[in-house]
Amino acid sequence: MELNPAEHAPPPEPSQQHWRFRSAFRLTGFADVLGMLAVLGILIILFGFLSRHFLALRTLQSVVNQVPDLMVIAAGMTLVLVAGGIDLSVGSVLALSGVILGMAMADWGWPLVPAIALCLSIGVVCGLANGLVSALWSIPSFIVTLGMLEVARGIAYLVTNSQTKYIGPRIEVVGQPLPGLGVSPAFLIAIVVVLSAHILLTRTVWGRYVQAAGANEQAARFSGINTRRIKLMTFVLSGLLAALGSVFQVTRLSSADPNGGIGMELSAIAAVVIGGTSLLGGRGSVFRSVLGVLIIAVLQTGLAQVGATEPTKRLITGGVIVLAVVADIHRRRWSNAAASAWRRVRPLTPRAEKSTFRRRP
Repeated sequence: MELNPAEHAPPPEPSQQHWRFRSAFRLTGFADVLGMLAVLGILIILFGFLSRHFLALRTLQSVVNQVPDLMVIAAGMTLVLVAGGIDLSVGSVLALSGVILGMAMADWGWPLVPAIALCLSIGVVCGLANGLVSALWSIPSFIVTLGMLEVARGIAYLVTNSQTKYIGPRIEVVGQPLPGLGVSPAFLIAIVVVLSAHILLTRTVWGRYVQAAGANEQAARFSGINTRRIKLMTFVLSGLLAALGSVFQVTRLSSADPNGGIGMELSAIAAVVIGGTSLLGGRGSVFRSVLGVLIIAVLQTGLAQVGATEPTKRLITGGVIVLAVVADIHRRRWSNAAASAWRRVRPLTPRAEKSTFRRRP
């Protein structure tokens, strides 16, 4: 019995094609971020040429200080979508949480901190209801959250008698720009929340479970992951962040409106889709969702400054969303093709090489 010398040859060196595909596969996410930053820069330059007031510091500060509510809501929507669900109730939850905050301060005389705590608890309760009905009873989240959209909005109208609650300067401290910085505490808090959500999704075991549940729920369940609990927690976080968005909105406007947040769920989904999060679950990025929020905010502000009508703004924004989805589909196909090519050309691992050694009979 002797070994075949040819079978003991060292593994082939990685080819140039292997390294090219491997590098392309690893840098896809980074390239997506650069692409979105490029789009954002192009929009800023374009509207800067079309409107002489767009590049003014006051305009840019206004854009930054108006997006904290949508930023945190988009972060929560990203978690839900990556887990394989969808939350259409965030706008109504924002309105309900906001009017409870307004009533607590304007009608009941509560201080700011307890009123905010009550507001956030309302969001948690709404998210918990969505999660329990959807995850435990296996009802599609689209239907469940659509029902919560109507329920939360109806409660907001009932408890306020469809009247706006004016709070006054007691609550403006969170929404007013800081002297010397030009940005509000709400924006700084939103940045911290977004970074925390990004780390939670990409650097924790729980985040990997969320992605696994969204990519293939049955396989994740067979692997020992409690997918129902994972989805329940994503809905709770989405409700909590929607309530936090209501705090930002109420502090910016100094009032709580039961009509607030109408269409916010569509804006959040649009920002998330522009950021490359898959509507089918399993893939997404909180950071890119926030870039999608900034793109939408710059687009809407720029169109308003050049005198575009509301139908025109809706038409252009909808077209941008469709183009983002088409680009995401082609990007995903390219990424899958690169990964498949990498698997075909990569060298065998030591374990695989050892398993190929055979003795001659």
